[in-house]
Amino acid sequence: MSSWREERRADLREERAEQRRDEEHRAQLRRTERRENRKEQREEKAQKRRDRAQRRAARAARREKALTPGNVYRRGTLALVAASALASLPAQVAHFVRVSLMLLPLPFALEGAAWVMAAGVAYADERKLPAWVRWLLRGLCLSAAGYAAWINYGYGVQTSPSVGYGLAAVSLMGPLFFEVRQWVTTLSFDAAEKKRRAEEKARAKHERRRRSHHKDVVQLAERLVSAAPYGTLDFEKAFAAAWEIFYGTDTPCMTPALHAQQVASRRSLTEAMDEANGAPISVRGRLLTRLHPAPSALLSAPGSSQVASDLPPAVKEPQKAAQKDGRKAPPPHRRTKGDAVPFHPIAKNEAARERGGSPRRIPAVNGHAH
Repeated sequence: MSSWREERRADLREERAEQRRDEEHRAQLRRTERRENRKEQREEKAQKRRDRAQRRAARAARREKALTPGNVYRRGTLALVAASALASLPAQVAHFVRVSLMLLPLPFALEGAAWVMAAGVAYADERKLPAWVRWLLRGLCLSAAGYAAWINYGYGVQTSPSVGYGLAAVSLMGPLFFEVRQWVTTLSFDAAEKKRRAEEKARAKHERRRRSHHKDVVQLAERLVSAAPYGTLDFEKAFAAAWEIFYGTDTPCMTPALHAQQVASRRSLTEAMDEANGAPISVRGRLLTRLHPAPSALLSAPGSSQVASDLPPAVKEPQKAAQKDGRKAPPPHRRTKGDAVPFHPIAKNEAARERGGSPRRIPAVNGHAH
């Protein structure tokens, strides 16, 4: 009995431990789920904030683009034109309807004719039609607007002279504003067109001069362009390749003769500077200075290439003082083999040149002898 009870108590303890583990696991799962939910909510809020910021930035960009001076002027002029048409139509309709109901379409025809002729002026400017076409369309537009203004004045003067003048002015104001808008647009377009035409003219002049000065190179470049697939080779790249084929240089403004002239000019300048300064500043002199920066005997008088030792000369006065003290003076320094850095073959070659001898041929870095 005691063993069964002990086993029962052990089973109960195991069951309770298992339940505790299950509850802890479920609690851990709930905490993880809540953490993930909070993380998702934070991400959603952050995304919503980003979306709102993007929408505000897009609206600001649209407003900035829409509220430019040019857009405000164009749209404002169209708004004034619409207001003028709406203000002038009722008086015309009332006038013609009072005469006869069959004349009801006439006010719309008058206003439509004025605006169609005004749009025709804009179309003529865009298509670069002759000037007489534009002035004819302007005359027709002003005729239709003037007749509508006369009708409105006759209808409005019956009420008051100010009403008549106001209706007449409103009838003429819309076409006039539209014409001024088109005039300003044409002026701005003409300025850009003049700049573009001037650039095209300068480019054409450059092409003519290039063909005149470099006929063979231009012909070869055109052949390269025609040999390549359509649209794959630009003419400027083909011209650079043709120049390199003809002259051996990838710079489209230099030739072997110009390179030789450049080298000769640099050599002349170096010699002139050497003569003016009294000391060599050529590439050869700079090379010797870099090879032997310490000794200055390389650029000295052409008596001997190895003038003296690189150590200072011995002084005799300290020796006498040492003899008075009773101590023996140290022997003077004697130069031995390996005591100093040997001279470079280029320096020996230059020393031989200065002495008037025939220098040895020394192989250069690129394998050619000097």
